[in-house]
Amino acid sequence: MIDAMELKRTKLFSTHKKLNAKMFEFAGWEMPLEYTSATKEHDCVRKSAGLFDVSHMGELEVKGEDAFKFIQHLITNDISNLKKDEIIYSPMCYENGMTVDDLLIYMIDENNYLLVINAGNIDKDYEWVKKQSESFNVEINNISNYVCQLAIQGPKAEEILSKLTDTNLSEIKFYKFKSNVLVCGEKCIVSRTGYTGEYGFEIYCENNSVEKIWNSILETGKDDIVPAGLGARDTLRSEVNLPLYGHEISEEIAPIEGGLNIFVKLNKDDFIGKDALVKMKSQEKQRKLVAFEMQGKGMIRGGYEIEVDDKVIGFVTTGLKSPTLDKFIGMAIIDSDYAKVGTEIVVKVRKKLVSAVIVKRPFYKNNTKKQK
Repeated sequence: MIDAMELKRTKLFSTHKKLNAKMFEFAGWEMPLEYTSATKEHDCVRKSAGLFDVSHMGELEVKGEDAFKFIQHLITNDISNLKKDEIIYSPMCYENGMTVDDLLIYMIDENNYLLVINAGNIDKDYEWVKKQSESFNVEINNISNYVCQLAIQGPKAEEILSKLTDTNLSEIKFYKFKSNVLVCGEKCIVSRTGYTGEYGFEIYCENNSVEKIWNSILETGKDDIVPAGLGARDTLRSEVNLPLYGHEISEEIAPIEGGLNIFVKLNKDDFIGKDALVKMKSQEKQRKLVAFEMQGKGMIRGGYEIEVDDKVIGFVTTGLKSPTLDKFIGMAIIDSDYAKVGTEIVVKVRKKLVSAVIVKRPFYKNNTKKQK
């Protein structure tokens, strides 16, 4: 039962209720799980388009003459080649190499960046970023309460959104964005990153504009788009093996353990957690993220133990039935000795051991060629 008195709500809460959304608690927010069914919404995103309210996500501004230097120190990735109107993804670590959060960094202009952070980490991240910035000449602003974010995803996303803006959306390439885009006459940032494995866009707008934009998108694309809840968002991201904070990465899981090696630049000048991550990478015994398919029957959940020859070798981070593949699949953190594709494992589902096999990531790959 949701204790609505304690949960935060986005500006579209009443709109979701009118659409008969099934609400649930996520990261301290009361959010739509599904409107019809998560599976139908998932399928619509894969085949046509879905619209997500992701206004629970957080936004921090980093401004000032040391902004570049500070962000380089703060994150594991390297922004030295990042240009205006470009985006980069990165983990952010503690000194011990474990993950504070994973985030997107938007370069608005020289000495002006926007950090997009996870909903459940807004307060924690803000305090962490502020504390780390004390020796840098930067200004940190938490603007999360003033910004709403929508995500329109799927092969028909551009066709639908194009009808509501004069901007040529095809010019926004993957991991790029444009500021001051008029959507329904309202100034927005429109970007293209995605969390579903499909073509699509994110729209950042002011609070008083979001309902107008949400309703206009659904009305304009009414034959081809559905509102989609976080249930579909989770299955979509899982099929393409994108991490969710608290599952594949966390305060107890380092990014190099959670499949994010490519975003950890150990050859970069000193950054928070570098020494710990270098040491971790050099160890003979490591943990590694793997994908697996169930061979036997049984719904799997995060936290279930993984075994080989009666030995516990790790744990499930995400488990689900894939709507696209019609299979039970999952991701797990296990000892790297057992991480080879084709390795047979067993998942402890309650008191029963169910067979599974490690497979290549990702489970699903969009055939649409990504624009560079």
